[in-house]
Amino acid sequence: MQNPTPAALSTTAFATLLLIAFMMGANHVAARLAFDHGVSVATAVAFRSGVTALVVAGILIAYRVPVALQARHRKALPAIGLLVGVQSLCLYASVARLPVALALLAFNTYPLWTALWARIVYGQRPQPRVLRAMPVMLLGLALALDVFGAASGLGASGHWAKIGVGVAFALAAAATFGLALVLTQHETGALDGRLRTASTMAIVSVMALAGAATQGGLSLPTAPIGWWGLLGLTFLYGTAFTIMFTVLPRLGVVGNSAIMNIEPIFALVLAWAILGQAIAPVQVAGGLVVVATVMWLGLRKG
Repeated sequence: MQNPTPAALSTTAFATLLLIAFMMGANHVAARLAFDHGVSVATAVAFRSGVTALVVAGILIAYRVPVALQARHRKALPAIGLLVGVQSLCLYASVARLPVALALLAFNTYPLWTALWARIVYGQRPQPRVLRAMPVMLLGLALALDVFGAASGLGASGHWAKIGVGVAFALAAAATFGLALVLTQHETGALDGRLRTASTMAIVSVMALAGAATQGGLSLPTAPIGWWGLLGLTFLYGTAFTIMFTVLPRLGVVGNSAIMNIEPIFALVLAWAILGQAIAPVQVAGGLVVVATVMWLGLRKG
């Protein structure tokens, strides 16, 4: 077991974490390109998760990771996979409807949902640090989403008519992801992360394929740029996960380091440069508050 007390990051480790955050942010921008050119949410999730499952399965074989599951694991893994499947579909559905950065910022409330589910399912009291962070994060999110419609000029009702569904999908993604994290920690924490990820991604891929089948099959891109988006999101997501489970352990860095929560900032810049999406300065300020709060939570010791 590694010492849980955070150590100073090497330049290589820090750069690797930033690269993963960049790739995750770029993955969502690529997804929006795909959605805007004929790709359905289910199709995008199926491609992304299926390829990632195959890549991580290849890592399992290459490293000869033993597959030994207890009865507890066999019960928990399908539940975690279903939750992550719902999270993936909801988050991409949000990205398809909102500016990418806003979708990711709303999703970044998942630490609050994690604390809530830990309390409901396992009776764990939230840490005082989480309780202090909660109002700050919610204030930042309110600014980022422009809850009163002042920045948009549409007024509250008009603004929420435009963004309400997308925000609901993002919050649903955060809620399901929070529960998945709690179950992962308590029920499958002893499992090798690569085995857990391969199982989860395989289940998510099957869910997405089933969802696509109910919509008449996979919805492939209708223009070349859509293919670039679909290939881009698949490559970026799969590569980021591969780095997390091959490079980061050797660097002594926890895979979900708080530094990677800068992802919405990368997404904001990329969405502005590639998609032409822009948000008001007050929304940017709110986004920085959310990101800073999540990083502060993630960097807590112990």
